[in-house]
Amino acid sequence: MESAAIHAAKEILFLIGIILLFGSFSGILARKLGMPDVVVFLLIGMCLGPELAGVIKVKADSTVNQLILIFGSSYILFDGGAGLKLKVLKEVWITILIISTVGVLITTAITGLAAGWLLGLPLITALLLGSTVASTDPATLVPVFKQVPIKERVAQTVMSESAFNDAMGAIVTFSIMGVALGTGGKFSLGSAAFGLVSNALIGVLAGAVLGYAASVLIAHEKFGFLMEYAPLVTLMAVVGAYLSAENFQASGFMSVFVFGIMVGNKDSFGFKMENQEQEKMEDFITTTALIMRMFIFILLGSQVNFALMGKYLWSGVALVLVFMFVARPVTVFCCALPDRRAKWSLRELLFMSWTRETGVIPGALAGILLGMKVPGADVIAAVTFITILLTILIQATTTRWLAGKLGLLV
Repeated sequence: MESAAIHAAKEILFLIGIILLFGSFSGILARKLGMPDVVVFLLIGMCLGPELAGVIKVKADSTVNQLILIFGSSYILFDGGAGLKLKVLKEVWITILIISTVGVLITTAITGLAAGWLLGLPLITALLLGSTVASTDPATLVPVFKQVPIKERVAQTVMSESAFNDAMGAIVTFSIMGVALGTGGKFSLGSAAFGLVSNALIGVLAGAVLGYAASVLIAHEKFGFLMEYAPLVTLMAVVGAYLSAENFQASGFMSVFVFGIMVGNKDSFGFKMENQEQEKMEDFITTTALIMRMFIFILLGSQVNFALMGKYLWSGVALVLVFMFVARPVTVFCCALPDRRAKWSLRELLFMSWTRETGVIPGALAGILLGMKVPGADVIAAVTFITILLTILIQATTTRWLAGKLGLLV
């Protein structure tokens, strides 16, 4: 008679095999249909979940799910950061800074007020819903821009925003949650602002230090003795960057993103790899990021609660429309127009207004609220998943089409 540990191991192996099998066919199908693969992964996950086929039964709060969520999102963020160019970021850093901070507050306020009116929620619960969905999702956006060739500064601005606004979204959500749970007396604007700044600085510092160290080890002329093991170095360093920042109560996602920027721009620091080794590392990163996308979005789709979503479907859809067509455009125009240095065109602003998929990070925040039994958490979770589904299915699938219409494809 096999032990519980062996039984659990077999279940995990079965899960891995199923996700890789269906994920591979889904990737091929997405390429044939000309759409981002995350969309097909999400739909396949919904079909395989306990609500329909019942093949995948992984709870959102399980250790396996959290491990895949944390490492997968981290590696996808690293991949996104590695594709950014410092010379481009220098042109648009003001927009990124404003939209990642003030932009989250604007989105929270507009979405929260609309939620209070459409869903009849108390103001504090409505604002909590607004803050939960206010963060854009790097795990969704990075793969989309990897597959759709968009004008560099537009793509990199949106991807950078999705990485940097994670900390702000979490701080706003937990601050409002404190009020909702009756601990609001401990909240102050000063402490929240200090928390945000320290969160950002520690995350950036941890990512920069580890990114520079990794660049030395894999590409330095004298000290790059790990050049042949560069792919493995990226795995170790992604874990190290995330945990280093999290241990100091900072944003691990921001840390791995900055780590990716450092490694991707190692040439700027005088480090250069041989072409063969560089290609080997890039192939490894691309393949690993693809596998992480499969696991994250198939699992995310399998955890959709159709009954809960159905209860708030139409009011939730109405709120998502406000979110997409009012909150996001107002946020983009208010945060990007003051940046005179970037000189954003109307076409670029319109594209950024449309491109802001919601995904893993808001889903994780909604799960935390459910676990802590915050008042109104069931409504927040239902509407958050409606938002995730609609933004990914509608916005991600139309990214290439809209970019073409606006003349932003390269």
